[in-house]
Amino acid sequence: MLFPARPPLLSNDYKPQLALALTGVVIVSAIIILRSMGRVWWCSLGDFSPITLDAWGPHNSQHFADPYVFSHLLHGVILFFVFNFAVLRRKPLWGLFFTTLLEVAWEIFENTPFTINHYRAATAAVGYTGDSVINSFGDILACVGGWFLARKVGIWWSIAVFFVAEIGCLIWIKDNLTLNVIMILHPIQAIKTWQSGM
Repeated sequence: MLFPARPPLLSNDYKPQLALALTGVVIVSAIIILRSMGRVWWCSLGDFSPITLDAWGPHNSQHFADPYVFSHLLHGVILFFVFNFAVLRRKPLWGLFFTTLLEVAWEIFENTPFTINHYRAATAAVGYTGDSVINSFGDILACVGGWFLARKVGIWWSIAVFFVAEIGCLIWIKDNLTLNVIMILHPIQAIKTWQSGM
């Protein structure tokens, strides 16, 4: 068996309440930091609907959820196995804390001028101006949800979720977590052209 039976989330031998409290502090800190960076609270175009389905339009990254919510869910799935495979397996909520900490660090880095300009230059997201605070909050919650999903369903169903999400997003929006990583680290003009529909 690849993973033995899951230990309980709440066990007094590893201070789970502290892990939960610190996870909450990290999320609140992310909101404060992103707002201090000049991120708008909600859609910069004044549309306060919670969801947008247009991955390439001006509303992307401006609402609570957009098509990239699936990539952030997969962040949580992947990081669950990174942090809960060995040392933190017996301290699962500390794995959740470190997962959330990494996701928050990414959200902050993603909204720096450096990353925004890199996205605009290297990918088909030429109109990208960064995330709203509510969008980053939704992304963080999606990552947390992915962590809990992976814990619930185990490795084989998590692998299935990964492939379904990646293939589904590839068909739907011509983008997914895998392509996103490729285009950030080593942009490929053929992918950018295909995504742009040229």
